[in-house]
Amino acid sequence: MQRLTLSAALLAGTSLGGTAFADGHLMIVDEPLELSIQMNHARYPRYDETWPVEKIASELTGISLRDTTVGANTRTSENDGKTEALNLMLATGEIPDIVGSSRLKDFVNQYGPEGAFLPLDDLIAEHAPNLAAFYADRPEIANAISAADGNMYYVPYLPDGKYGRGYFIRYDWLENLGLEVPETLEEVEAVLRAFKNDDPNGNGVADEVPYFARQWPELIRLVTLWDGRSTGSDTYHDFYINAEGNVDHPYAGEGYRDGIAGLAHWYDEGLIDAEIFTRGSSSREYLLSEDIGGMTHDWFASTAGYNESLADTVEGFRFEAMLPPASPSGVRMEEHRRIPIKPDGWAIGVTNEHPVETIKYFDFWFTEEGRRLANFGVEGEQYTMVDGKPQFTEEFLTNGEPVNNQLYQVGSQLQARGYFQDYEYEKQWSNQYALEGIDLYETGDYLIPDFLGVSFTADEQRVYDRSWPSIRDYMLERQQGWILGNGDVMADWEGYQQTLQDMGLQDVLEVMNVAYERQYN
Repeated sequence: MQRLTLSAALLAGTSLGGTAFADGHLMIVDEPLELSIQMNHARYPRYDETWPVEKIASELTGISLRDTTVGANTRTSENDGKTEALNLMLATGEIPDIVGSSRLKDFVNQYGPEGAFLPLDDLIAEHAPNLAAFYADRPEIANAISAADGNMYYVPYLPDGKYGRGYFIRYDWLENLGLEVPETLEEVEAVLRAFKNDDPNGNGVADEVPYFARQWPELIRLVTLWDGRSTGSDTYHDFYINAEGNVDHPYAGEGYRDGIAGLAHWYDEGLIDAEIFTRGSSSREYLLSEDIGGMTHDWFASTAGYNESLADTVEGFRFEAMLPPASPSGVRMEEHRRIPIKPDGWAIGVTNEHPVETIKYFDFWFTEEGRRLANFGVEGEQYTMVDGKPQFTEEFLTNGEPVNNQLYQVGSQLQARGYFQDYEYEKQWSNQYALEGIDLYETGDYLIPDFLGVSFTADEQRVYDRSWPSIRDYMLERQQGWILGNGDVMADWEGYQQTLQDMGLQDVLEVMNVAYERQYN
């Protein structure tokens, strides 16, 4: 009775409570069922049983989740995600009913075939109609998440939308110097040089930082202006599919070589932030608010927001999107796009005694009501229904807190949950400058298809693990060294290529391509 009273309080006055709860069509079990869960993510190190979104999901489905997270305080690098916490969980010998985590894919695709997690294919086909329909419509997603044995072991977090990052430049500075928006590599260089030398902020001091980036790999992404590549997905330094349709690595290509040579020259000339490798995530806020930052490559929504937040403090401020400049071969490339699938999500532990109910619970988040709950939060609190669509309230959008942070706090937009994001959630808090920038990018075919990754057999994994980490470290060390002036990439290139082969790059590419052919073709 207490749970029903709580439900009434949470759902009163909402269409979600008034229809779905009343007719019970989302109810999975006749009697309340509790499942254990391990959930790790950088933004929420453990599952929170008090999240309002989870409380409503429990009332609608009859299934509640009990937190059994281990390793919640484990500190891991960005690249490792929560792998260390997952390993700790596995070492306890007690796998919860549900395991949700960032960077879960490789973990479950390794230990699922070994018996730690349940294969989901038959469960989805027989008991999860919404998930089955999604995979039928998007078979490439099913291929991408499958392990080497052909089975799916997790339900992923699935981003929505096309455009993530784009080029932004100070239009007010261009106007101050009588310059046009740069259209080519040569014009970009000329504009950056003018930003450095011609005092576009008008303070009489040579303090301008022509190009800057919050994440230093966004500097390396500029090799695309020289017909190079920096990654094949929304993960930095990733493999990509080359023109011949094979898996390759961008840091072994001649376009990359030429781009690094160009960036080294720009850095030496002062066209790139001297602290780009060390300044960190605060660089955008600091350099723009001080009226000294000129150009970057960053997320549309958050970057465009500075046109509003700095309107009263930086006179004439206009930091707006520009099209990707053309490379020497005439290619305009936007390398970053919203990847359709993340390695984050959740899986079913092998000791789960209620696999059918659990896959039905996973399927709930792919229903209309479940997807809305996962994306927008609680009706009447974060949003209301307007013309049949969820619309964030004005109070929610304008209370000074980032929208995504507020949603995390109520249990929405959780990437360690398997769900399909709705881009409308972000569109509602993107300002006119972000939307205009995205519309600008819609005018051309600039996006590059994503490399969605591969799943290895045990033997392939050993080849990869033996060679790739040290190869990657060497690539990044030389990359940064060349830009900072420690060596000359053109003179060093032949020796660099030989070292990559000596370290086993060809062996890595061979297993990558075998796995790719098996998984997708």
